[in-house]
Amino acid sequence: MNQTPECALLARLLEHQTVALLWLDAGLQVVYLNPSAENLLGLSLRQARGLPVRSILPGEASLPEVLRQSFESGHPCTFREMPLHAAGRDVMVDCAISPLIDPDLGEGVLVEMMDVERHLRIAREEQLLAQQQATRSLLRGLAHEIKNPLGGLRGAAQLLHGELKQMELREYTAVIMREADRLRALVDRMIGPRVLPKKRMLNLHEPLEHVRRLVSMEMQDGRVRLVTDYDPSIPELYADPDLLIQAVLNIVRNAMQALAGQADARIVIRTRVLRQFTLGNTRHRLVARIDIEDNGPGIPPSLQDTLFLPMVSGRPGGTGLGLAISQSLIAQHGGLIEFASHPGRTLFSILLPIEPSALESAP
Repeated sequence: MNQTPECALLARLLEHQTVALLWLDAGLQVVYLNPSAENLLGLSLRQARGLPVRSILPGEASLPEVLRQSFESGHPCTFREMPLHAAGRDVMVDCAISPLIDPDLGEGVLVEMMDVERHLRIAREEQLLAQQQATRSLLRGLAHEIKNPLGGLRGAAQLLHGELKQMELREYTAVIMREADRLRALVDRMIGPRVLPKKRMLNLHEPLEHVRRLVSMEMQDGRVRLVTDYDPSIPELYADPDLLIQAVLNIVRNAMQALAGQADARIVIRTRVLRQFTLGNTRHRLVARIDIEDNGPGIPPSLQDTLFLPMVSGRPGGTGLGLAISQSLIAQHGGLIEFASHPGRTLFSILLPIEPSALESAP
């Protein structure tokens, strides 16, 4: 059936709505989901069409009954801050239910859901982006102030080393040079790579599989089970595979260290695609999401607000640079890393925009 211009325009408007819209028929089976509803529920319209609402919200015992009562009575109803379990996570939504009878659509129920936490998430992302920029500026200034006198110190030690004849004294100057080199390397790691990303079109699962193989070799004792759950429908994106490998590897290795000595330890690497998704204050048509989830003890609340800052670590002897570097590498792709953690579940999500402009300009 050919769409009229009005229907085509309406479909495009629905796709750009930030409110999750569900259209259910008289039997409370899914007829339509807009992209915001797909993101909220964690499944596509193709997967959901024709399913009863109980199937897409299996943990919600009361909502289907409320929908039924609203449809039979013909009265709309609204719920504020209704807890909802969807796509393996708990969210809080404002929900509006409207029974409708339309000559073209037939009888059914329109459900509107607004993720209450969405605005809080956008504010957190803006804060993370601002924090990332401020941290990089601070570190670059600090690196300049440290490396200049450090270079002079090492040069003087090297000259003195050449003049000294006694081996025991030369050992002291050798220590000074080694420590100067170590500090210089540490400062370089803090400010991140100084070369431009070498981006190309790639399948997102290419760098992820590289990480999986590396980690599998490191976990030959089998103490940690590594599980992959890939979405093959994710389009190719324009990115630097080496930088993605490093960013993901830092997070996975942190998870391995957090799981040390734990029985039934598990790490899941999952990919999904999000449509009409907002990162910071920018809305993207398509966003790729990489989840790294573990069932470890969780991140202490005292560290969660400063987790992506350099030199912040929950491990004795840790440098606290891994996550700061990962965030910097993903930021070079216009993306962001988020996390949520409580005992028994820690989830890091890498969000990477898939931009049409990048696809068109790629060689």
